[in-house]
Amino acid sequence: MKNRVGVSIYASLVLFILLILPTFAHHGNASYDNKSVTIKGVVTEWRWTNPHSFLKFDTKDEKGNVVQWIGEWNNPSTLINFGITAKSFKVGDEVTVTMNGIAKSGVNLGRVVKVVLPDGQELSMGNER
Repeated sequence: MKNRVGVSIYASLVLFILLILPTFAHHGNASYDNKSVTIKGVVTEWRWTNPHSFLKFDTKDEKGNVVQWIGEWNNPSTLINFGITAKSFKVGDEVTVTMNGIAKSGVNLGRVVKVVLPDGQELSMGNER
């Protein structure tokens, strides 16, 4: 009986450690270059999620091919304090997205700093460089 209790406790601890470890690696910057880009595109999806929100948009390269981008932004509870909401972007909106920190891997992914809406309204958290 003692052996079963010990195994159960051990298994629970291993499971807990496996579940908690990813939270320690959350805010690393090693995978991002310190570059800034501004891209005009069309919104394909606005994911209002924790722990980060994502603005997905399409643009065209110099050959006219569609290129998909993902802009990573803060969590909803932070964004809402700056007037950015779940309804700030609609699929089909033409936007100009400024991002600092572009993925080193070559994936079209960056950290959003500012978005200019079709009507000229700027959405940001006031940390543009």
